[in-house]
Amino acid sequence: MQLVEQTKRKEDPDPKALACYGALLRWVTTDAQAEEQMWVRFVDGRPVSAITIPFLQWCGVKLHALGKRALFVVWDNASWHISQAVRHWIREHNRQVRRSGQGVRIVVCCLPVKSPWLNPIEPKWVHAKRRIVEPDRALSAQELADRVCETFDCDHEEHLSIPETVA
Repeated sequence: MQLVEQTKRKEDPDPKALACYGALLRWVTTDAQAEEQMWVRFVDGRPVSAITIPFLQWCGVKLHALGKRALFVVWDNASWHISQAVRHWIREHNRQVRRSGQGVRIVVCCLPVKSPWLNPIEPKWVHAKRRIVEPDRALSAQELADRVCETFDCDHEEHLSIPETVA
């Protein structure tokens, strides 16, 4: 399949690109079966620290509802992952979880620089990109988001955006 770079019309209201956060959840069931699930949240704008924190909160709420006690995050060195604001929020969040006994602890496992193949979510992104591509036309943001959610068999949640107090 030959892909041709698509140009965006100036009057097109769709964003030039669509960013999203993803979480690959893996666990073993009580009968020793390996399970996995993908969670995706799209971003209005680009990924920044002020959006990473609501994504982590959302993951924590969902995991707590599933009875999980910890979220182990495998991260690369993207600025929105390793920022001081995100690290501070995780530290305070974990203190609150420890004090109250409620919630999901967040344990961050940083990857070595330039080693994306060590992150188990990377092959998922590669295969998803191949499945959703349209060789002869640009997809609208809605079509793209729908295809991503269909590929990962996940709900199309409300997009994350920078909170008003931060913007």
